[in-house]
Amino acid sequence: MTTSTQPLLKLLRRIEHGLDAIIQPVVFVSMAALIGVITLQIVSRVLFTAVGWTEEVARFLLVWITFLAGTLAFQRGRHIAVTFAVDALPGRLRQAARITALLIVLAFMIALIFIGYRYMQVQSFQKSASLRLSMTYVYAVMPICAAIIAWYSLVDIIELLVNGKTTQAQEEPL
Repeated sequence: MTTSTQPLLKLLRRIEHGLDAIIQPVVFVSMAALIGVITLQIVSRVLFTAVGWTEEVARFLLVWITFLAGTLAFQRGRHIAVTFAVDALPGRLRQAARITALLIVLAFMIALIFIGYRYMQVQSFQKSASLRLSMTYVYAVMPICAAIIAWYSLVDIIELLVNGKTTQAQEEPL
């Protein structure tokens, strides 16, 4: 690594860690809220009259948790991957294959940003059944998480080009 690119990579890693430091507690609190809402739903159905909004809140929380946790899994290299073919390649070819894969991910995430944003706009007039919440807030997670994963991909591509490898979290086997 050259000394001129080292400050840039440090900045990119700091931003990655900053995003991680925000997303991780949000997922944790959302999981706790999901457990609380589902418990309330079960208790209210058994002991009292069912609370109508609990099912809707649980569904929305699950959607947000799924996307946000997916970004964390991507950042840590924990998504399911078949790497035996890439791992068997010689050094330069392995690096080219990883960069190609990350470019495909980046292109897909950029497309998902635009598709998700358009979908948010289409659903902006729809309100949820019991909370009367604009569905824009529910679907906003799609372009947000796609943008975060696109950022992570871009950082990984830069690291592969500069160092020849990504951060340690990406290199650890499952």
